[in-house]
Amino acid sequence: MELQQMRYVIAVAEMSSFTKAAQRCLVVQSALSHQIARLEKELGARLFERTSRRVRLTPAGAAFLPAARQCLDAAERAAAEVAAAVGEVRGRLAVGLIPSVAAVDVPAALREFHQRHPKARISLTVGASDELAEQVRQGDIEVAFLGIPVTARPRGVMARKLAEERLVAVVSPDHPLADETSVDLRRLSSEVFVDLPAKTAGRAQSDLAFTAAGLTREVAFEVTNADYLTRLVGAGLGVALLPRTYAEGLAGLTTIEVTDAPARAEYVIWGRESRAPAANAFLELLGIEEE
Repeated sequence: MELQQMRYVIAVAEMSSFTKAAQRCLVVQSALSHQIARLEKELGARLFERTSRRVRLTPAGAAFLPAARQCLDAAERAAAEVAAAVGEVRGRLAVGLIPSVAAVDVPAALREFHQRHPKARISLTVGASDELAEQVRQGDIEVAFLGIPVTARPRGVMARKLAEERLVAVVSPDHPLADETSVDLRRLSSEVFVDLPAKTAGRAQSDLAFTAAGLTREVAFEVTNADYLTRLVGAGLGVALLPRTYAEGLAGLTTIEVTDAPARAEYVIWGRESRAPAANAFLELLGIEEE
């Protein structure tokens, strides 16, 4: 059983197509199909069901896939460790972030990392704090940047707090509140809100603040995308509470001080297991030494 055969199986499983998998692996389809057929013969089981319309994993293929991924990850980790021993950083650096992260200029950090370590493979995932933390715990990504309530702390991972920041109200320029220099939560509680989905970390700091003040509010628009959230606010459909640094960089919107505003903390997190060389190098670039 060869590592290349495992790569081909993973590619077909992820692309649901032999043709697309071959394109991704930069080989001709006949060579990819031949290698998978050899592996199936060696294993004594079909890994894929092939029809004219679709390709999907068989039960045997579904059982094989996680182990194949683990083997490839282990092989890549071993190669990266050898390279690190001779002063070269290779391997994967998978980074996750929330759209409103402000404590670190992540694109600039990734650019500098790439310039220093051009042989490392960088990937980036943008998502919600809860989802990113789970991906770090599962080992799907190495490093993530989160925003959570100041009363919380990331669980099951290593973490370093980067900053704390109060939220501000964000409205369209023609909103009735746009001329106010400051408001409080009681005044805002009468407004319609645009926010992230309930029970997410990005929503929690606002929900907790209104609850602590004995107030309720109407969240009429729940969105998972920060860009669409600001578009709804810009259209005058509601008010949002956003971190100050992020909000002040939004064009075409007005920010208002909230006298009793909640705050959020930004963290960088990484897995509890020993860090891969690329993750080590990235965290060192950020000024975070190995703990």
